[in-house]
Amino acid sequence: MESRKLQKVGRSTITVSLPNKWIRENGIKPGDLVFILPEKDGTLRIVPSQSMRQEEVEEEYVVNADACDEHGMLERIIVGGYILGRNVIRIVSSKRIEKEHIGEVRRIVRKLIGLGILEETPNSILLQCSLDPMRFKIDMLIRRLTLVVSTILSESIQSLLEDDETLAKEAIEREEEADTIYYLSTRLLIYAQRRPELAEQMGITDIVFIPALRLLLQSLELIGDYSEDIAKKVLALKVYRDRISEDAIKRICELGEAAQTVFQKAIDCIFTGDIKLANSVLEMKNFLKDEAERLMNELPEIPYLRAIVSGLANIASVGGINADIAINKALEEHNRHIEGLVRINKHVLVQPKPSRMEKPR
Repeated sequence: MESRKLQKVGRSTITVSLPNKWIRENGIKPGDLVFILPEKDGTLRIVPSQSMRQEEVEEEYVVNADACDEHGMLERIIVGGYILGRNVIRIVSSKRIEKEHIGEVRRIVRKLIGLGILEETPNSILLQCSLDPMRFKIDMLIRRLTLVVSTILSESIQSLLEDDETLAKEAIEREEEADTIYYLSTRLLIYAQRRPELAEQMGITDIVFIPALRLLLQSLELIGDYSEDIAKKVLALKVYRDRISEDAIKRICELGEAAQTVFQKAIDCIFTGDIKLANSVLEMKNFLKDEAERLMNELPEIPYLRAIVSGLANIASVGGINADIAINKALEEHNRHIEGLVRINKHVLVQPKPSRMEKPR
């Protein structure tokens, strides 16, 4: 960290010099423009003009399909490029793009909002993203993802209770929508990190919490995966249905409804900042963990049955992570819900001056 003295020029103008190293690294010359962006904490950010214009030039992200010799590898690279904000992705091959790779590209493009196939030749596929980040608000995407994931879990539990194969299949199909929202939201969070001056327009009031929002999205996506897996196990359990008592099914479904309550209320706490409610959610999560262990010990040894209970326990546990995030967020914002719980006293720490006989370090 370097320090600079403010200098008065004329009657009212105050100037400060810029570090030579920073000037050289950014290729700034006398007469060039820089942009000064005020931050919420009172600091100023100086941005070279070429950095403000850098998004006008699109870089082509080239993926060598020949090197993607493992199943799913190309698909995951495309997702990674999308999340990192690549707008132009080209898949190339030295020969002809394999049919399996073409299938991966077409399958994943359907999940990535704004990304489409612009050009396709035997040895090249060009993907382009025309997404406007300013069209979306993070809080709305989180609420939408919560609703989708909650629906997947509800349908999975209901399919078990009613022995409804159609409902279980609908839950499995719905998980693709959860992936779509997750990929889009993660892309926007990374964009906000790179362009903090635009974060507020995307509904992110404090960039400090971007990592927490990323964790929140991951937890919701994981709950969607657990719920989808429960629906798959409900289908596989059908051949053993006559060996399971109605009481056991009822207890499992009650556990599922309680797990759903945990993660739903945890998300509510993130938006309301209610620490007491978040604390009760965490206590409920601990209770469900014990209840799940007790239930697993009492259930008959039937394939997939205990795995369903384990999945529900995992959902409650992951939901508890969101309650922790809610508490931390509320403490940072110091909103009305923590009045009477926490008080902040500010102290000024004064460094002792060295004595005359003591040399400063």
